[in-house]
Amino acid sequence: MKTISYNLRKNRALGELGGLAERHEIDILCLQEADSVALPAELGHMRLVHATEKNRLGLAMYVREDRFHVRSTRTFQLKKSLHDRVLQPAHERLLGARLHDRETGRDLVAASFHAAPLTALNSLRRHQISAALSELRALGPGLPALMVGDFNYPVFQSRLDRHVSGEGYELSLSDKRTYTRYKMFRGHYDFATSSGFQIDSVRTLDRGTSDHLPILVQAAFEEHAALSR
Repeated sequence: MKTISYNLRKNRALGELGGLAERHEIDILCLQEADSVALPAELGHMRLVHATEKNRLGLAMYVREDRFHVRSTRTFQLKKSLHDRVLQPAHERLLGARLHDRETGRDLVAASFHAAPLTALNSLRRHQISAALSELRALGPGLPALMVGDFNYPVFQSRLDRHVSGEGYELSLSDKRTYTRYKMFRGHYDFATSSGFQIDSVRTLDRGTSDHLPILVQAAFEEHAALSR
């Protein structure tokens, strides 16, 4: 299963999505900083399943129409940072979907996540991550889950790794940095967290018009990965 996560930088990279989806033959596309009003209903073989509604620049998800049946979708509000309260309110920072995979006959949960910006403390982002993973467990109890997005967590990632592991999930970073625009802020920002999946690779793709670089996550259900070995 191939999943791309991409922060569009206030929707500027919208025009790149069709090419990305086709070039990498992806199954799921998770977006951050997407303009829900401007998003097309379809991107080639991909169909828009849901987008956040309370904040215009928010989250969205596309899935491969011939592979997945969408059982349910939900958006979630997480604990707000001061930035959210005062400057640019972002009510919904998690979008989750429960999907039925026709290829394997399995259900799974996929999610797009956008943590509070760097003006907030890492402790707040860890709180948001824990709350997000809890919401995904409620959306699909016991199901394999994959949450990707912009975690805004470029430093002290070993502590984040331990925190995510304590929640029963695995944290996966990409092979190269995902943000390189400003020297003092360069690093890995865009991650994958998973449970019930084997993550084969997380690859940083070429730069587009966004200040973030998209990541491509290749994953397989753990039992299917074991059988293939």
